[in-house]
Amino acid sequence: MYHNSIIDTIGNTPLIRLNNVNKGIKGTILVKVEYFNPGNSVKDRMALKMIEDAEKSGQLKPGGTIVEGTSGNTGMGLALAAISKGYKCVFTLADKQSKEKIDILRAVGAEVIVCPTNVAPDDPKSYYSVAKKIASETPNSFYCNQYDNLSNTVAHYETTGPEIWEQTEGKITHFAAGVGTGGTMCGVSKYLKEKKPGVQSIGIDSYGSVFKKYKETGEFDEKEVYPYLTEGIGEDILPKNVDFELIDSFVKVTDKDAAIMARRLAREEGLFIGWSCGSAVFGALEYARNHMKDDDLMVIILPDHGTRYLNKIYNDDWMKDRGFFESREFASAKDIIHAKNGTDKLFTINKNQKIGDVIQLLSREGISQVPVTDGDDFVGSITDSRLLKSLLENPEVKNDPIESVMDAPLQFVGMDNTLDVLSSLIDNDKKALLVRDEKNEVHIITQHDILVAMTS
Repeated sequence: MYHNSIIDTIGNTPLIRLNNVNKGIKGTILVKVEYFNPGNSVKDRMALKMIEDAEKSGQLKPGGTIVEGTSGNTGMGLALAAISKGYKCVFTLADKQSKEKIDILRAVGAEVIVCPTNVAPDDPKSYYSVAKKIASETPNSFYCNQYDNLSNTVAHYETTGPEIWEQTEGKITHFAAGVGTGGTMCGVSKYLKEKKPGVQSIGIDSYGSVFKKYKETGEFDEKEVYPYLTEGIGEDILPKNVDFELIDSFVKVTDKDAAIMARRLAREEGLFIGWSCGSAVFGALEYARNHMKDDDLMVIILPDHGTRYLNKIYNDDWMKDRGFFESREFASAKDIIHAKNGTDKLFTINKNQKIGDVIQLLSREGISQVPVTDGDDFVGSITDSRLLKSLLENPEVKNDPIESVMDAPLQFVGMDNTLDVLSSLIDNDKKALLVRDEKNEVHIITQHDILVAMTS
């Protein structure tokens, strides 16, 4: 027996029991290892489905170009299908994605355009916007739009869900997966809940993503959105493939916990998997620890392979640089704010204030940086070094508004972010962060604050 092309090998991935990382947790924990797909990820399934549906509808014609914004794995699945079917590929990726993902996509013939991570989804420079623009300007092209293309969900309803049901002989009680575009989680959940309404679906989210709060409150809170490192999980938008009615609860996982769990799975279970797989297992086990009984059976999706992250979570120097090897418990942004006990008054300046007045404020209060506001919005920031540079270049600027020389706004982070995450977001260009507390008051966290917390 042989296959006619590589895409015929997609699907029918194995279920494997966890034996070590889940010690002390009741029930049976199985993982569906999606790196057995030819493109080494779960995204092969939906990539092929999107192309086949586009062919049927006439959106994708012979010799056409497939355009997509991807975190890497969907691009790989699309590229394999394109090779088998004779299409070209152009992909946009955010610059936080691993070098391995970019190199792999180029190796299979795709054109890759890298875009900045820390911009709004509707910013012309975002990888969403750039992909749409390329598709609009390229004749005979098809923009897949995995976030809103419901073929994504259908692929998992038709394949992944039935596989899990048959492999567990219908005994599954809990299903867990990371939620990014939402296709895997919602396609599988829809199928399983139709077969067995009592199945609980647990979505794994990342700190810095909007999903968990939206599920619990119905509010899209932009204050929840801030940069994080884990790839392929969480979002700063609400994709149409995410049906919150099909997800019973969410668990959030930090970058550090996800990275350490991924390495544990390689070392203790022989599963060499990707970063978001670590998120999925850590979050699912946190849920299982409090909710599962002896006769329960959970299936967790492991979406991709560890080769995508050799220079990141599987690189000891990279891990050490971010404090991810520390064994002690790190404090959090909440701990830093509470330790100040209300003594950290946040000074802000209006974008129209004169530079000379701002210099006097910094000098009077003994501070070196301050956020710039426009009403209730944080629109920029300024440092004493930036002001000095501007004055040296032109002493007359002291009468100009501060918005003429201000830098980008300081990043907002969540109260639960630990020091290892906070320190990874601060560098020579970004020397402070902002955080909103439980009362919606804004506080500033500086390099000095983090140093004090780490040595206390």
